[in-house]
Amino acid sequence: QASLHFCSECNNLLYPKADPLRNIMVYACRICTYDEIGDNQCVYRNDLLTVTKEQVGVTHDLMTDPSLAHSDMTCPSCGNNDAVVFQDQSKRKETRMILFYVCTKCNHNYLDPTLPTDGRPET
Repeated sequence: QASLHFCSECNNLLYPKADPLRNIMVYACRICTYDEIGDNQCVYRNDLLTVTKEQVGVTHDLMTDPSLAHSDMTCPSCGNNDAVVFQDQSKRKETRMILFYVCTKCNHNYLDPTLPTDGRPET
């Protein structure tokens, strides 16, 4: 259970801090040099940034959507030369624009085969 700790010298709030010399967690004052070892040494780590690969998503009936662009990309599954093109929807700044293709004949999902295979999203 979390509780507030206060400095016994200047009565300011103490903040958790790692002490690399003693290799423990202490509660330290940001105003003066006071610190104390806390009763609860439990430390939690919460990673908010998760790395996810782009996925094609739901792609059934895309070939009948008149608002999507068509490309003459050859399907690796059936050899058809007509495919619907749409962009990755992740909206992250650190990723490049990825185009997904869906064959209008066999509904096969694929990426541009000229792209390098390292760092490819899952299809």
